[in-house]
Amino acid sequence: MSRSKLGLDFNKVDMARGLAKNIAEDVQGFVDSYTTVAVERTICRLLGIDGVDADEVPLPNIIVDHLKDKGILNEGVMYFIGNAILETNLSPQQIAEKVSSGEIDLSKLPTHSKEDVKATIEPIVNESVERIRKNREVRENYIEKIGEGDKPYLYVIVATGNIYEDVIQAQAAARQGADVIAVIRTTGQSLLDYVPYGATTEGFGGTFATQENFRIMRKALDEVGEEVGKYIRLCNYCSGLCMPEIAAMGALERLDVMLNDALYGILFRDINMQRTLVDQFFSRVINGFAGVIINTGEDNYLTTADAVENAHTVLASDLINEQLAYIAGIPAGQMGLGHAFEIDPELKNGFLLELAQAQMTREIFPDAPLKYMPPTKFMTGNIFKGHIQDALFNQIAIMTGQGLQLLGMMTEAIHTPFMSDRYLSIENARYIFNNMKDLGSEIEFKQDGMIQKRAQEVLNNSYELLNKMSSDGLFNSLEKGTFADIKRSRTGGKGLAGVVEKGSNYMNLFIPKMLGGNQ
Repeated sequence: MSRSKLGLDFNKVDMARGLAKNIAEDVQGFVDSYTTVAVERTICRLLGIDGVDADEVPLPNIIVDHLKDKGILNEGVMYFIGNAILETNLSPQQIAEKVSSGEIDLSKLPTHSKEDVKATIEPIVNESVERIRKNREVRENYIEKIGEGDKPYLYVIVATGNIYEDVIQAQAAARQGADVIAVIRTTGQSLLDYVPYGATTEGFGGTFATQENFRIMRKALDEVGEEVGKYIRLCNYCSGLCMPEIAAMGALERLDVMLNDALYGILFRDINMQRTLVDQFFSRVINGFAGVIINTGEDNYLTTADAVENAHTVLASDLINEQLAYIAGIPAGQMGLGHAFEIDPELKNGFLLELAQAQMTREIFPDAPLKYMPPTKFMTGNIFKGHIQDALFNQIAIMTGQGLQLLGMMTEAIHTPFMSDRYLSIENARYIFNNMKDLGSEIEFKQDGMIQKRAQEVLNNSYELLNKMSSDGLFNSLEKGTFADIKRSRTGGKGLAGVVEKGSNYMNLFIPKMLGGNQ
C-alpha cells in the first residue's frame, strides 16, 4: 500500500509483523518435532488408502490405531506402509485391507532401511502430489475459460444436512449470483476423530464433510458454473480433530476455499492446542499447494468479546495467522484472514468504527482476499432492521475492498436461511456493490478524525499485545485468555492423546514436495 488513508505507521506494522513472526516460529519449533493421529491418517489417504471396514471404521483409522496400539506410531505410517510394500509387493490399499482383516501385522514384518523404504514409497507420493497439482490446473483453466465473479466474492452457505438438498440450494444460489458456496458441516463434526464415509443425508444444522459429498457438490457447481458463465468456488471446513484429513480430501476433490484455523478450534471447540497446531501445519501445506484459499476465524472472537474493546486482538491474531500460513507455504493471495462487522448497532458512530477497522485490515493485508463476516451477535429477529444492518455491512465491504463477503441473512437468529432469504441477501449485496463500485477510491478520511484515530489506536494496541505475546509465547498466551476472553489449558481439551513425538525413521515426503511446488 503506497499511502495510508488512515495515516497508519507502517514501521509499526512491520514491527508488529516481526513480533508475530517470532511467535509463529516458536510454535513451528514445537510442531516440527511431533506428529498426530490425524496427520498419519492424512498420509494414509494421500497414499491411496480409503474405504471402511464392516463396522464403518475408516481404513486410515484402522492403520493408525494399529500402529498406536503397538507403540510404534512415532516412526510414522509412511515408513511402515513403505516397509510393507517392500515385503509384500501389495498396494497401500491392499495392505490396509489385510491389516484390517488381521492377515498382516505391520510391527512383525522384517524391517528395511529408511533409505530403501523412501525409494519404494516416493513414486506413490509423487502420483498423489501430481493429482492435486492437476486439480489446481483444472481450476485455473476453468477460471480462464469461463471467468469468475468480481470481488468481493458473494459467499453464501447451504446447511440442509442432506447433500442432495444442498446441491439444489447451492445451484439455486449460483443462479441468483453467488460466487462461493460454503457447505456448513453438521453440528459436532469437528469433535469426531475420524471422517465419515460416503454420501450423507442426515446431518443436523449442516451436512457431514465426506470425500463423496465433496465430489457430489464439486460436480454440481461445475455444472451450474458452466450454465451461468462463471466458476463457482466450493468451501468447506478443515477445522477440528481431522484438519489435515479434510484438507487432503478437499485437495483431491478440488475444493477452493477451506476454513482452516487452529485458534478457532482451540477457543470455540476446546480442542487441545498442541494437537491442533501440529494438525494445522500439514493441513495448510496441503491447502497452499492445492491453491485453496484458507479462511481464519478471528471474526468469532467478537461474538464472545466486545468488538470495540477487543478489536486489537483480531488484528494481532490475523498477523500471527499470516506468519503461520507463510511457514506452511500459503501465499498472501490465498489468505482469507477473518474479521467481522460485530459492533453494537446502538453505539453512536459504530459505523465509523467498523469502517476504520475494515480499512485498517485492508491496508495492512493488501494482497489477502480478506474474509469479512456479517453481523450475527446483534441480530434480533427483526428482519427489517437486520436487512439494514446487512446493507451497512455490504457498504463497508465495497468501500474497503474486501475479498470474500459472507453475506448476512435477515433471518439470522431465527432459522436456517430459505432460498428466498438468500436471494434477498444476494440482491442487497449486488445492488450496493454496483451502485458504490468505486466509492472507496473517491473518498479520503479526515486527518486526525475519528476514523483515522480509531485505526491508529487499534494498531497500537495490537502491537502492544504482540509484544507481550512474543515474550509469553502462543501457548501461554492462550492459557491466559488473550483471545475472545476464553482461557484454554496447554494440556486440556480434546485430542492430546493423539500427539506423538517423531522417531528416527519418521518421514512425511508430502511436506517437502508440496512446499517446493506451485509457490
